[in-house]
Amino acid sequence: MNPQDILRYVDSLHREKNIDKEIVFSAIEAALQTAAKRQYGEEADLQIRLDRSTGQASAVLDGEMLGDDQIGRIGAQTAKQVIIQKLKEAERDALMTEYREQLGQLVSGTIGRTDGSVATVNLGNVEAILPRSEQIPGESLHANERIRAVVFEVRATGNRVRVVLSRIRPQLVQRLFEQEIPELSDGIIEIKSVSREPGYRSKVAVFTSDNQIDPIAVCVGFRGSRIKAVRDELAGEHIDVIRFSDDPMVLVPNALQPAVVEQVLLCDMIGRAIVLVQEDQLSLAIGRRGQNVRLASKLCGWDIEIMTGSELEEQIDRAVSCFSELEGVSEDLAGALVEQGYLSYDDLSVIEPDALMEMSGLSEEVVDRIVQQAEEKAEQAEQAAAEQRRQRREANAASEMDSEGGTPAQPADSPTDDSSTPIVPGEGSGATPT
Repeated sequence: MNPQDILRYVDSLHREKNIDKEIVFSAIEAALQTAAKRQYGEEADLQIRLDRSTGQASAVLDGEMLGDDQIGRIGAQTAKQVIIQKLKEAERDALMTEYREQLGQLVSGTIGRTDGSVATVNLGNVEAILPRSEQIPGESLHANERIRAVVFEVRATGNRVRVVLSRIRPQLVQRLFEQEIPELSDGIIEIKSVSREPGYRSKVAVFTSDNQIDPIAVCVGFRGSRIKAVRDELAGEHIDVIRFSDDPMVLVPNALQPAVVEQVLLCDMIGRAIVLVQEDQLSLAIGRRGQNVRLASKLCGWDIEIMTGSELEEQIDRAVSCFSELEGVSEDLAGALVEQGYLSYDDLSVIEPDALMEMSGLSEEVVDRIVQQAEEKAEQAEQAAAEQRRQRREANAASEMDSEGGTPAQPADSPTDDSSTPIVPGEGSGATPT
């Protein structure tokens, strides 16, 4: 190969493909050496070196320099094929490195095409994909439309790089905030946590060490201009900005806004926060289909359960009564378990045996028996709940049939609670953070 051609080739790849020149030179050297060994034998002691400034090749075979005519006889076509393959690999590796460094970061591109389950996005040097599962529910994407997303996954497929984007991850909300709010980039304000149900609602916890600055007002902007820009990018998704605190007694009520919280009881052993509210705040705290409490749980890292004071008292009484019926559990131990936040057989079935031994002073054998009993009771409670759900579905179906036929629907028998089973919180009363 002509030395000047090599230099031009290296420079062109460096500028157009963003591949380091040294990688290209090394690939060409390896290709020439591979081709030469096919001519001189795989066992030959052969070294080929390219001068980085002139592009001139030099070769040493078994300790002797080869002349230019001998180097020129090396299988040029074979070398060219190997060079192309190695440069493709180098280009792939460069793109892999570039986009792996951008995992979780915001990128902008143009929609190429959509075929129902996936959209392609042109990012300039690579065509990424945006699967349906990573698109905001309900949003419509159109060809040639500009779109922003976060890099979710990067993997190699042969000589190509597969970049997967996402618009449903909490990182997208954070990156959009950082783009719209200079104070975040400057470090004046910090985003501590984000929880999200894409297309519906997000909660963002913000913090500043400067007491003269209201981080919520800064993020919302004048007449909501900053938050509106983020919402518009997220197809109108509702966003709650709340003030972060290291104290969960402060953070949990903040996260449950706009509901007003009366009291927070923290159960450290199981990571549960029992939140007491007035009756008129119950549905607001739980939110539509439990959305508010789920997002608050994820934001805070606590399993939040919402209830009124009377509900808590009733649940405590039932839990103490039921735990006391277990073999090996005294009333005092039952009360101590409830104080630590264990309110159902399901809770007790996953208690750490060492923790229960420390609390009770009981032997390992007795503790294992208590946990086993709790597991059995929890399974029975789950089966009973499943049966109740089945009966309700059948009753609802019968009611609909009666209504369609013009016959007044007969009220279904209300399922009776098993008074020996601790209350298992229903849908919307709590959520486990992820």
